[in-house]
Amino acid sequence: MKILVPVKRVVDYNVKVRVKADGTGVETAGVKMSMNPFDEIAVEEAVRLKEKGVATEIVAVSLGVAACQETIRTALAMGADRGILVETEVELQPLAVAKLLQALVAKEQPGLVIMGKQAIDDDMNATGQMLAALLGWPQGTFASKLAIDGATATVTREVDGGLETVALALPAVVTADLRLNEPRYASLPNIMKARKKAIETVKPADLGVDPAPRLTLVSVAEPAKRKAGVRVASVAELVAKLRNEAKVI
Repeated sequence: MKILVPVKRVVDYNVKVRVKADGTGVETAGVKMSMNPFDEIAVEEAVRLKEKGVATEIVAVSLGVAACQETIRTALAMGADRGILVETEVELQPLAVAKLLQALVAKEQPGLVIMGKQAIDDDMNATGQMLAALLGWPQGTFASKLAIDGATATVTREVDGGLETVALALPAVVTADLRLNEPRYASLPNIMKARKKAIETVKPADLGVDPAPRLTLVSVAEPAKRKAGVRVASVAELVAKLRNEAKVI
């Protein structure tokens, strides 16, 4: 079985995000970029399935500027077999990403798509669901456990009330949650090998998709700073402050 794993290039999770002075977006110039953490988990799960003999090939896919090749190389160093870059300077939104992935699925014919449940830059949490809808495939979102048995994928997913287990007929789309696994560190030999693995580059037009944005970003601003907390000496004082100052009761 072939597994397709989309990986996104985002501002590294250790970096403090700064808003541009003109409020048009987040500052990325001179900022460390890395693979979206949830996508790392998806790559790790695909590699584990290959190690178990369930998968035969892992294809890492990234969409965006040429620098996204670095993200693909990271996936290759973790254990993916080859990469595909859909190169574009257009700011990609979830629907456009889903349509581009739909075209790649039609081309590659994978038995499973594993992707992060969301990206830490926009927190949209929409691409996996949109892709499943476009493909007409079953979906297992927020997966904390995944098991493949023949033509069935069993997904344990995290929901508000606890855990829910669903059985999906393959092919399917699975989105990875935080507790699915612990991603491995790429070893130096694997990093060196990743440099020799193939990365195919295509354009959105080659896939017959128009990636033009459908949403307009109005402005980006820092969240309002919170006032310092205060200690109260008694329940009566707390109630008084909630009633007279905060006016919430």
